[in-house]
Amino acid sequence: MTIPARSAVPPGAAPPRTLVAVGASLGGIAALRQVLGGLPADFPGAVLVVQHLDPRSPSSLAAVLAPCTALEVRPAADGETMREGVVYVAPPGRHLEVDAAGAIVLSDGPRVHFSRPAVDVLFASVAEEFAARVVAVVLTGRLGDGAAGVVRVHDRGGVVIAQDPAGAAAAGMPESSIATGTVDHVLALDRIAPELVRIAGKRA
Repeated sequence: MTIPARSAVPPGAAPPRTLVAVGASLGGIAALRQVLGGLPADFPGAVLVVQHLDPRSPSSLAAVLAPCTALEVRPAADGETMREGVVYVAPPGRHLEVDAAGAIVLSDGPRVHFSRPAVDVLFASVAEEFAARVVAVVLTGRLGDGAAGVVRVHDRGGVVIAQDPAGAAAAGMPESSIATGTVDHVLALDRIAPELVRIAGKRA
């Protein structure tokens, strides 16, 4: 069987100036709708989303999120080159990663925190390839997915934001990330999008 090559970066194209990686689990759809709804159409960055999903069922998450935001929302496709102003949603049963050229990589690696896609896998990948361009956002969810990843993002010079656990539907994920000591901002849900706009605007 021939494996299709990943798409090349279009001539003159450059990786996004800001790469926002968002992880969520229980209660995450409502939280994602609010965060993405606060981003303008000219947001100068790409957004990658991992929401824990049931791998046995097709996901309509991109369709659910699309009406809530001025950004384009699409299921992530293997080999697709990331563009600013687009939200890429991890499909069920695949880890969402990136390569150094700014292309999406979907993989079938082992589950992490019982999940595939896993937030830690996404955060580790973007930290490795995009370093200080990354903003990692940990939203509501149980257990500790994302905590190891935020350390990687912090150590590579990126910015880490956690939802205030007091307002989260499930506090486990943001609390675990905050406990690492590497979170730069702990914010109420309605303050996350303005902070992303501020950070990305400084890089535009």
